[in-house]
Amino acid sequence: MRILGIDPGYATIGFGLIETAGGEARMKTYGTIRTPAEEPLSKRLLQISQDMEDLIGTLKPDAMAVEALFFSTNLTTGIAVAHGRGVILCTAEKCGVPLYEYTPSQVKLSVTGYGKAEKKQVMEMIRRILKLESVPRPDDAADALGLALCHARSVTSRLPRQGRENHGWKNTI
Repeated sequence: MRILGIDPGYATIGFGLIETAGGEARMKTYGTIRTPAEEPLSKRLLQISQDMEDLIGTLKPDAMAVEALFFSTNLTTGIAVAHGRGVILCTAEKCGVPLYEYTPSQVKLSVTGYGKAEKKQVMEMIRRILKLESVPRPDDAADALGLALCHARSVTSRLPRQGRENHGWKNTI
């Protein structure tokens, strides 16, 4: 399975593609999409849409894992990121790629085993799991690989999920 992780934004969008087979995950590629700061938001969003379509067309993922939106202290930045994220979600739907969303805590738990792990711990585990020589840079790309890994582990989990046949398991979550 080819999983494209996306760390949404409007200035920098991280992406990371992994391939899974037999319980192993391999990094295929990662990087960022960047939009020019001097351009109005509407042009930046259009560029994100076009670049995401090109990326999906080139990488041909079986699924996309996108970070769920959360607001920290800067509401203005959060709103612009939400615009970028909306374009990314819409583009995935337009391209017919199944879409899954994960919170930062879910990614941390999946990658490190601890939902409140520090960023440095998460980055090091991504490096180890994918057998990379160094931590992927920039952080946006590494975060995207973490999202892809989270989905890879989630999709193979035997725990029942909403919308999935539970094969006799009792859903007590």
